[in-house]
Amino acid sequence: MTISLKELAKTPTKMTAGHRLCGGCAEGTVVRQALMATDKPVVVSTATGCFEVSTTIYPYTAWNVPWIHTAFGNVAATAAGTEAAYNALRRRGKIKDEMNFLAIGGDGGTYDIGFQALSGALERGHRFVYLCMNNEAYMNTGIQRSASTGIGAATSTTPAGDIIPGKQGYPKDMTQIVASHHIPYVAQVSPHNWKDIITKFKKAYDVDGPSFINAICPCPRGWRTEAEDSMILGQLAVETCVWPLYEVVDGNYELTGESLRIAEGKLEKKPIMDWFKSQGRFRHLMDDKWAKVIKGAQADVDKKWERLKKLAKL
Repeated sequence: MTISLKELAKTPTKMTAGHRLCGGCAEGTVVRQALMATDKPVVVSTATGCFEVSTTIYPYTAWNVPWIHTAFGNVAATAAGTEAAYNALRRRGKIKDEMNFLAIGGDGGTYDIGFQALSGALERGHRFVYLCMNNEAYMNTGIQRSASTGIGAATSTTPAGDIIPGKQGYPKDMTQIVASHHIPYVAQVSPHNWKDIITKFKKAYDVDGPSFINAICPCPRGWRTEAEDSMILGQLAVETCVWPLYEVVDGNYELTGESLRIAEGKLEKKPIMDWFKSQGRFRHLMDDKWAKVIKGAQADVDKKWERLKKLAKL
């Protein structure tokens, strides 16, 4: 799929500058790229979270498209209802334009609170794109751990101490869980690779049914990193295989971007220690007494990476 930067530059601005996301937050980058991937009218639903409150502080809004705010746990249900209403109006001849529907939730509103609504909407086959912006914690309400928080991360509800090394247990593999719903399109993306993101969203909008895209979204505040490092961290997540880039099209797995190059031996797979050293939330793991946590995390990443390569027949 060919993507022209010149054509993208001409794309009408669907989400404006001037929002109040933190400096270095990757969420705005991801959403702007997601909206560039369609030239059809799009209706956006956003769950309560960082992105919602930062783009719609009354009386201001960053949205140039129809936009709906929903509660933490029901953005998928809202998008499904909007899509159903649209279909009813088209059947009656009251709407003629083809439209896309984008639902946006954070990891808390996707992996945890909103999973029931999401699973139901996917199973029913509603045609909409669900974007999970995964910053690996409930950042909007105080940096509490979520089911996507990485092992060893220090959060306000999993503080690192002498006895407990931060978050215990590995993150839920939400992308694989969604893929098990047998929907037409599922993918993982990172904000540093614009071509990969836009290509995948174009595919997601075009399928006849639900699609799901999981985006890693570095958070300077919660990850204890510098604002200017967010794109570097997104790339590092991919190169350590903590966050592989891949897609599942009608059940068929394909590695993409840097992940494909790693699998083909054209790019070095970096150790997970590089990932831990890059963020203040893992600083305590540099103590020798937590070496077993790092060793276990590396083994977990390696196991999942090998499984993913087999699924992609590589």
